[in-house]
Amino acid sequence: MEIQASHRSKKILSRTDNLFEVREFVAEEARAFGFSEEGAANIVLAVDEACTNIIKHAYQYATDKEIEVSILPRNRSFEIRIFDSGKSFDPSTIRQPDLKEHIGHRKRGGLGVYMMKKLMDRVEYNFHQGKRNEVRLIKHLSSTSTVAGR
Repeated sequence: MEIQASHRSKKILSRTDNLFEVREFVAEEARAFGFSEEGAANIVLAVDEACTNIIKHAYQYATDKEIEVSILPRNRSFEIRIFDSGKSFDPSTIRQPDLKEHIGHRKRGGLGVYMMKKLMDRVEYNFHQGKRNEVRLIKHLSSTSTVAGR
């Protein structure tokens, strides 16, 4: 039987200075779920990347749009759903980055999707024409991601 805790949500306007609130919200929830400081920090980084991409690409830096971050804890899975109503994004258009080339040319940016996939167990994008876009980030709680002694 799957145990599901109640979900919590936070809404912000699409400004990068509001990302601090999201980072604090996600970190607190991840630690309460049982992730170590490092595990929680990795989840926070993935969520921050997703929200930054929404601000930058979906909303094209418009500062009056809404982003909703919902956390749905289930048994040993920590799921974050991020909603926006901006321009949709097709993740299949992003190619796997060549990290040596990226570093060699000192490129900035362009690694957000790659990082999210490396930090999380699952990353999904859902788009519904005329409705909100959704990014789902899922991290499973394992013995290596919990606080020592738990």
